Amino acid sequence: MSGQSITDRIAAAQHSMTGSAISKAVCKATTHEVSGPKKKHLDYLIHCTNEMNVSIPQLADTLFERTANSSWVVVFKALITTHHLMMYGNERLIQYLASRNTLFNLNNFLDKGALQGYDMSTFIRRYSRYLNEKAMSYRLVAVDFTKMKRGIDGVMRTMTTEKLIKTLPIIQNQLDALLDFQANPNELTNGVINSAFMLLFKDSIRLFAAYNEGVINLLEKYFDMKKNQCKDALDIYKKFLYRMTKLSEFLKVAEQVGIDQGDIPDLSQAPSSLLEALEQHLASLEGKKTKELSADTRASTLNSAVSSLSSTGMSFSRMDEKERQQALEEEQARLQALKVQVLLALFSHMTTVEYKSLCYVKWRTFPSCAVCLTVVPPPGADSQPPLQPPAKTMTVDFDAVFGNNSAPSTNGSQTPAGKAPASVLLSGQRKMETNINLPFSLIVHVGVRPEMQWTQPGEKKLTGGQNWQNKTMSTTQWDATLLRPQETKH
Repeated sequence: MSGQSITDRIAAAQHSMTGSAISKAVCKATTHEVSGPKKKHLDYLIHCTNEMNVSIPQLADTLFERTANSSWVVVFKALITTHHLMMYGNERLIQYLASRNTLFNLNNFLDKGALQGYDMSTFIRRYSRYLNEKAMSYRLVAVDFTKMKRGIDGVMRTMTTEKLIKTLPIIQNQLDALLDFQANPNELTNGVINSAFMLLFKDSIRLFAAYNEGVINLLEKYFDMKKNQCKDALDIYKKFLYRMTKLSEFLKVAEQVGIDQGDIPDLSQAPSSLLEALEQHLASLEGKKTKELSADTRASTLNSAVSSLSSTGMSFSRMDEKERQQALEEEQARLQALKVQVLLALFSHMTTVEYKSLCYVKWRTFPSCAVCLTVVPPPGADSQPPLQPPAKTMTVDFDAVFGNNSAPSTNGSQTPAGKAPASVLLSGQRKMETNINLPFSLIVHVGVRPEMQWTQPGEKKLTGGQNWQNKTMSTTQWDATLLRPQETKH
């Protein structure tokens, strides 16, 4: 039984009456049901962000309106939906969010009426701060750190020293806001907060991967920097070590709540001797007396640190590749399910000849389709397709209806030899258009003609063919001979 409240149903009905599909989808994704937003609603909203005729400001305003609700469930799910669209939707959405002066003003949000209202309100406030910081980061650098290109030729690895020193603190602020969520395993007690935690987990992996590559680039340039740049770079590196420790604690929570250990990357810290080498180099630039390391020792320490951090980056890359592979498999499974659904629907609406034609071309079209393998034997066997379609139909004698016979046939009579079931011939095309709602190219692809063909011997058309005229036309001259059934010419 659905967990939607009466308020959710009334709101969805109102949006249906006004014809606002986006508002209806947002309403259904942010119901009072204590579970994460349903995937079908999120997928539809992602599709909307990719449509150029969809108003992104309207979509964003609808989400903001849901965060004004007094229920922590609705507000939390509105934030989750927004985060999901920022991650997987078109970049136009995050561009619009970054251009707004204010986003989520939930610093004082508190739900006193619900069972978990006090506890969940705390996480809502923290979660909204992270989404605000994510949008602010995009405003400052015009790029989403979780989606930027990584690797040796990635954005962070090829960035200049000046840009690097300005960009890394922005990543640090966003990562701080994410890690401030601070959810313990015993606090992840419902599907809503679990959905939010999973999105934060994925963002933390990608965000720290960009952070890690920026630090690698920073270390490689450190000993060639000026004094002020070295001072800023050293401060960035110290903060990097602290955030790596906090991220390790965050990943431990992820492991305890059931996330597969293979999905959690290994964090390899640089040797402690590197920090000492960086501090000594800065002291020498400031004119302080200190023991200067030799060039070979310094190069060896730096190479060891870069190698250690690079191994961490490789771990992050494997995580991204695994997620892309899972997404590809899900898409292929949905496509295969759609093909089976199309074939099953077409089998119930096609004539005998069309059914035979579909069976004939099955080896060239869908050689591994489960439906085709059940209706057609494999090559080498007796591959004669069935002569009758599997549709259950009603028999009508049109000769009796139009006056050729003395009495009409009953529903229980047999179909005349050489004829397909009449109900299929009469309404097959209409049902295929109204019940399936498929693109023309897909219907043609599975081997069925878009219009019904009259090819059985002895069949008669129900209209006058080329002589047929709409009876509502004022110029129609009625002639009894034109209304008589005509023989099909073959």
